Amino acid sequence: QLFVSPEVFLTLGIVSLLENILVVAAIIKNKNLHSPMYFFICSLAVADMLVSVSNASETIVIALINGGNLTIPVTLIKSMDNVFDSMICSSLLASICSLLAIAVDRYITIFYALRYHNIVTLRRAMLVITSIWTCCTVSGILFIIYSESTTVLICLITMFFTMLVLMVSLYVHMFLLARLHMKRIAALPGNAPIHQRANMKGAITLTILLGVFVVCWAPFFLHLILMITCPRNPYCTCFMSHFNMYLILIMCNSVIDPIIYALRSQELRKTFKEI
Repeated sequence: QLFVSPEVFLTLGIVSLLENILVVAAIIKNKNLHSPMYFFICSLAVADMLVSVSNASETIVIALINGGNLTIPVTLIKSMDNVFDSMICSSLLASICSLLAIAVDRYITIFYALRYHNIVTLRRAMLVITSIWTCCTVSGILFIIYSESTTVLICLITMFFTMLVLMVSLYVHMFLLARLHMKRIAALPGNAPIHQRANMKGAITLTILLGVFVVCWAPFFLHLILMITCPRNPYCTCFMSHFNMYLILIMCNSVIDPIIYALRSQELRKTFKEI
């Protein structure tokens, strides 16, 4: 396995923790950000934070045990490993589902602009977020309990690609028809075109988030696919030997996301400065 210093994991974990706490605090503090989309972003920030902190914590504990600086019974080590892995898996699923929720929210905003506030209420958004975290936590725990089963890995990979295809389909449909839809709304009185441009900006922001998510998580899922399909092939083994780098990429995703929020949202930048 390619060695990556535990200090790298620790640094990324701390940076991600601070950044995502700042995002959550900003959304809670600023009432202008109390909208379904920002609540879904808040859910994504919490998932990012848990992924990076769990990864960093697990790596540091393993380094301390291997270095003889920490003595823990074998049974407890296994239990701790399962807890960390369950948190990572649950957070991964919550990230995917939060991105999907944001995609659906942007889709409704653009194509059902006049009915948006009746369709997507804060109560429904909170219900969706609660459902996401409940289902993802249970699924994450079950995936780790039965992680030695190939079927479980196939389910996880299938879930990732299914969600990905669904989100990409939504975004492609959204951008193909958005221009035509904006022309129709431009004929309406008031500031509809201005709102529509803002909605498109939100859609573009979430497209960037999705792109970063895919780039950062794809090597990890390719690693899982190779584990199932060709575990003894020398080329596959070479790729899988860089597993620690794929974990670093995953943590980088958690660090990059808050920067994207800040660059794309003036309201968030303003709140960050106030904090």
